[in-house]
Amino acid sequence: MKLASYHNGRRDGQLMLVSKDLTKAVAVPAIAKTMQQLLDAWDLLYPQLSELYEALNDGQMDNAIAFDETRCLSPLPRAYQWADGSAYVNHVELVRKARGAEMPESFWTDPLVYQGGSDSFIAPKADIEMASEEYGIDFESEIAIVTDDVAMGVSTENAAKHIKLLMLVNDVSLRNLIPGELGKGFGFFQSKPSSAFSPIAITPDELGDKWQDSKVHLPLVTHLNSELFGRPNAGVDMTFNFSQLVSHVAKTRPLGAGAIIGSGTISNYDRSAGSSCLAEKRMLEIIADGKASTPFMRFGDTVRIEMFDENGVSIFGSIDQKVVEYKA
Repeated sequence: MKLASYHNGRRDGQLMLVSKDLTKAVAVPAIAKTMQQLLDAWDLLYPQLSELYEALNDGQMDNAIAFDETRCLSPLPRAYQWADGSAYVNHVELVRKARGAEMPESFWTDPLVYQGGSDSFIAPKADIEMASEEYGIDFESEIAIVTDDVAMGVSTENAAKHIKLLMLVNDVSLRNLIPGELGKGFGFFQSKPSSAFSPIAITPDELGDKWQDSKVHLPLVTHLNSELFGRPNAGVDMTFNFSQLVSHVAKTRPLGAGAIIGSGTISNYDRSAGSSCLAEKRMLEIIADGKASTPFMRFGDTVRIEMFDENGVSIFGSIDQKVVEYKA
C-alpha cells in the first residue's frame, strides 16, 4: 500500500491512498482522515484500506484524482517520536578515521541513536531555510520506518512485526555546529534542524523480495544540483537492521503509534557508488589529500533523493529541495 498526506491547511494534512504507479490518489475520510489516525488503529483500519487500494489500482474508484507530489507534506507532518540511528557503522568509522579518532568496539554491537525534533517536518518539495551558510549545511539521504504501538523491551524478533511503513529521509545536518554541541557532552540540538520525508510512505510488502531481514535491498539515489552524487545500496553494509533499531530504541520505553526511526546515512564500503552526504565525501578527501575540497551546501543549491524499483519506477516519489536564506 502507498499513502501520502496532502496539504489541506491543517497541521496533519489529509490522508491520501495512492496507486502503485503514483498516478492516482483518493482521500479516505470515512476510514481515516490523517496518517496518525490510521496508525493509531492500524489493525482495524488497514484491512479496509487494502480493499480500496486494490480497487484504486484496478481503476475502479470513480472519485480518484491525479496524484500530485507537489501537494504532499511529509507523510507524518509531525510525529510523537523521531529517533535517527547510525546503522551503517562503516560511515561512523570513516568519519572518526578522518579526524584521527579511534572507534570504540561497542559501536559494532550497540547502535548509535539520537532523538530528533519531530514537532515540524519539512514537506518533500519545500525549501530548506537556513539563516547562514556558515552552519555547514548538509543533506543526509536515509530510509526510515514507522511503527505502530511497541511495548517496552520488545525483542528484535518481535520488533519486525511492528514495522508498518517505510519512507525516505533527508536528515538535514549543520556540520559546523555539531562539534561545539557534542563537545558539551549533551548531544545534538541546534545542529539537527527539521528533517524532510518522501511524499509517499509504503508498506514493506510493496518492495517484494527487496525487503529482507528488515532491510531495503535497493540503491538510494541522490543528486546534488542535478548531478548524480551517490547511489549506495541500502541493504549492503547495514550493521543494524530496522528490527534491531526498534528493539534498541524501545529498550527502556514504549513507542507510540507513529514513531519514526531512521537508518542514518546510507553508506557502502565500496565507495564507487558514491555517498549519501557531503560529510562522507569530505572525509574521503581528507584521508586521500589531507584536506576537504567539496564545499557544504550554499543558498541556491538543490538536492534530490529517490529510490527506484528494478524497472526504473520511482517507489516513494522524490524529496526535491533547495537551500534558501531564511528571513524572519
